Amino acid sequence: MDYFSAFDISASGMAVQKVRLDTVALNLANVNTTRGANGAAFQPLEVIIGEGRGFQALYSDSVSGMQQRYGGARVVAVQPDLSEPRLVHDPAHPDADAEGFVAYPNINPVSEMVDLLQTTRAYEANVQALNAAKTMALRALEIGE
Repeated sequence: MDYFSAFDISASGMAVQKVRLDTVALNLANVNTTRGANGAAFQPLEVIIGEGRGFQALYSDSVSGMQQRYGGARVVAVQPDLSEPRLVHDPAHPDADAEGFVAYPNINPVSEMVDLLQTTRAYEANVQALNAAKTMALRALEIGE
């Protein structure tokens, strides 16, 4: 594995974590939103993550003699969470139904904050891996001096 592959893996991980961070921030910002600008209820979002070029691709490349870089991780999809809304009894609310219940998105702020911490830690780990690969590349260049 060359240094550029290590850079690619870390960069793809950081890109995935940025999408996760944006999604968590959007969910947290809309935890008390009953309807959006289009009048529809807000649907919480979730990120589906998959592998870029994994071990299977590496194995097939080594058999065929091709040298290609790893891909790390990638965002497969950002899709709405189709769980039932959280109903709160508040007859005075303008969006209350005939029985006085207001439908809020089914977003748990505690689990979203845990996702936020996981995302931050994963991003930091990718930064550290990138810095380690950069340091190794610089040290390898110093050997030639």
